[in-house]
Amino acid sequence: MSYPNTRKILMAPLALSLALGLTLASALPARADAPRTALDDKAPAMPVTATFDKGTDPNLGPYILNLRNDSKDSLKVSVTIHLSVAFHASRRDRTADHAIDAGQIWTVQDLAANDKVTVTAGGYAPLNLTVP
Repeated sequence: MSYPNTRKILMAPLALSLALGLTLASALPARADAPRTALDDKAPAMPVTATFDKGTDPNLGPYILNLRNDSKDSLKVSVTIHLSVAFHASRRDRTADHAIDAGQIWTVQDLAANDKVTVTAGGYAPLNLTVP
């Protein structure tokens, strides 16, 4: 017994796969021609010096972050602290904003070991720190 439509049934998925493959292949060159960002487009480093100190007052936390503004202008910074240890009912992140005058130091208190600190300011690359 011969089945004349068997060849059509087996060829249909193959033809569909081929058509889909050709469609995707024609879309690839369009993505390759997309403009790329130059490496020179990176934001400049933030003009701050960051140092960690051990806290002497138990109410201020075991570690303190000192951010010194090294630029000649005031700098508005935002600090996000991702806590390494947190109580389950509290948030794991803390944020603070502050304007640091030229040559001045802003102290961020109540930090613990292994907290992750991200300092951002408009127009500058973010500064990622880990409390020792």
